[in-house]
Amino acid sequence: MNHSIYSADRSTHLKIVVMALVVGIAVAGFGITARTGSDDGLTQTARVIKAGKPVVITSSNATLVR
Repeated sequence: MNHSIYSADRSTHLKIVVMALVVGIAVAGFGITARTGSDDGLTQTARVIKAGKPVVITSSNATLVR
C-alpha cells in the first residue's frame, strides 16, 4: 500500500477518482431529495407600507468626519 499520492500506481488513482464520483453523486442526490418537500402554506404575500408624514431631524450627536 502506498501512502503517497505522487508515487501511487494507476489502480490507486482510479480508486480515488471512483470514490470522488460516488461521493459527489451521493451529495447531489441528498441535496435534491432534501428539497422536494411541499411548499404549501409557505407562499409569501406582499404587504403595502404607506408613507406617513415627513420627519425633520434638526440635531444629531454624530460627529462629521471629512
